[in-house]
Amino acid sequence: MANTLRERLIGAWMLVSYIEKPVDSSDPFYPMSEKPMGIIMYTPDGYMSAQLMHPDRRSFASGDWFDGTDEEYKQEASTYIAYSGPFHVDEEKQSLTHSMFVSLFPNWTGQTQPRVVKIEGDLLHLSTATPIVSNGKEVNSFLTWRRG
Repeated sequence: MANTLRERLIGAWMLVSYIEKPVDSSDPFYPMSEKPMGIIMYTPDGYMSAQLMHPDRRSFASGDWFDGTDEEYKQEASTYIAYSGPFHVDEEKQSLTHSMFVSLFPNWTGQTQPRVVKIEGDLLHLSTATPIVSNGKEVNSFLTWRRG
């Protein structure tokens, strides 16, 4: 049985919920809908990959990913989050960081972001450790994943 936080993270997790709560106490929102789709994976050799999307994404009319309209590209990028890279666990502090080697959002490429992590049975709860800017507001993100 896995004992360390790192050992318990290893594997694939399916996205259950993703909510963003503004620090100004305004209404929370669901950037990928109330029924988001996604997978986060942690590998034994220390890498992770997160892919999240809105379930109702529209196909490009051309069928060619290099031949979309401006609106199709905007929709494509605003309904998907993707990044991958090394992850690090501090067992003593029970903390986790994600390092973005690649990211759909170019501003995150090269960043290392701390996560608040809690595992309860087959559920993984991740949240931002500090606020991020999303949809024009400073927010904290809260995600729940179920072991795949």
